[in-house]
Amino acid sequence: MRLVRLAQQPSRVAEDVRAALASLGRGSTVVGGVALVGARPVDDRAVEAVVVMPKGVLIVIGVDLPDPALKLEAPLGGPWKADGWPLVHGDTSINPATDALSLSAACTHKIADVAPGAGPIGTIIAVGPYVETVDQPPSDLAGSVRVLYPTATTMLAATVSLATADRPRSVQQARELIAALAPDAPPMPEEMLLGEGFSAYSDEEPTIVRENPLVAIAPTVPVRHPGKAKRPAKPATPPAPPAKPVQPVQQSAAPVQPAAPVRQAPLPVAAAATAPPAAQASAPASAESAPKGPHQSKTVKWLPLAAIGLLIVLLVAAVTVASGGDDTASTQPPPPPTPATSSPPPSSSAVENIQFTSRASAADQKCASHAYGDVQASLQRTSCTTVKRASFASSIDGRAAAVTIAVVEFPDTALATAFKAAADTPGGGGILDLATETNQWQGDVPVFEGAAYQSSQDGNSVRLIQVVWVPGPSTPDDPGLVRGAKAALELPVNG
Repeated sequence: MRLVRLAQQPSRVAEDVRAALASLGRGSTVVGGVALVGARPVDDRAVEAVVVMPKGVLIVIGVDLPDPALKLEAPLGGPWKADGWPLVHGDTSINPATDALSLSAACTHKIADVAPGAGPIGTIIAVGPYVETVDQPPSDLAGSVRVLYPTATTMLAATVSLATADRPRSVQQARELIAALAPDAPPMPEEMLLGEGFSAYSDEEPTIVRENPLVAIAPTVPVRHPGKAKRPAKPATPPAPPAKPVQPVQQSAAPVQPAAPVRQAPLPVAAAATAPPAAQASAPASAESAPKGPHQSKTVKWLPLAAIGLLIVLLVAAVTVASGGDDTASTQPPPPPTPATSSPPPSSSAVENIQFTSRASAADQKCASHAYGDVQASLQRTSCTTVKRASFASSIDGRAAAVTIAVVEFPDTALATAFKAAADTPGGGGILDLATETNQWQGDVPVFEGAAYQSSQDGNSVRLIQVVWVPGPSTPDDPGLVRGAKAALELPVNG
């Protein structure tokens, strides 16, 4: 992430925003992009930052709270509470973020106008001076707005979950967007933008590069190859020995008159050996009356015999191999009886007559960076051993569904129990879906809003399940989704 500071930022939390963006490092090793700090996209109103990323654009706007808070309840469409106390902001504002959301909407329209098809545009409402835990409703987290206190972890999680385009924008597209949003920004060399993860080509240009030039040539090679025309003549080569009678004709001192029948004899013989019986019957009488050498007659007689012998040898070999295979198979114990329903492929699993097809799976130790809400705060306080995540496509009662699973392992059972209690609290956050982060969904991308939820604990391990319809809407008490969530508790998760 490369920072370009353009102007003084308007809020007190701006310093924390800049520090969080700087902590992502330069280059695309963590999160690539260009952060225009203090940019003024619309109406000369400054924002904390506009982050142009390879796979999206983020608008960061700061909101100053009256005092620090341990827990902030921040629904986008309702009043906010800090440690249980309501926060008011003006006479007409629902919450302190009302003006920030209005500015974000204007910036979004500006970006859509200057760069159509710019990809996902997300908004980060950075609150301060300090908030330990920010609680957003699941319906808000399914959208494109995040309310957070800016730290390296929270900023990383937000950028990963909001910038989700299918392919990175090109260097030229990035330059045009940066010039439209911040005309005062200095020009950026191509090497720097490539290092931040932008592509060297636009979406249309790589098609010629990927084309294999051999594809157009391959169909013509077998047709034009000169050896193909000579291969049909190979069946006539076995009668080559009949050419030996020509030698005595050339060596003898007799007149050349007998040589003509001898030279013409191999042609009818070869034709008689390969032609069908009807063609043999129609052969000219002069050819039948032509003198034949002893070698010619033997060749004609042995050709069918050799073919029959070769066929017998092949049959005997086939019978021997088959009988050997049967003997080997007879020494092995009979296989167990096959169930009535065939087992699914390794990438699929069936539980309670519900088919689950794997879309993504991974495991690492960065538990907090994949979480949000109270769940993220819990993982920041108590580190986990491993987090395994998996995404499945499913069909429940003939309707497409999406399943996201997180298995979080802890050093002891007490930590696992405390984490499960935080995760089971309504509105307490959860674990981000893996396939959504890595763009591995095929077709519609599920939105885990109103998902059916299930959890279980097995010693030091806690499993969290969310299931939604694709496309939505979904409700937590939907019977089909609840049945799918309970079935997903039995799915194997291999990170």
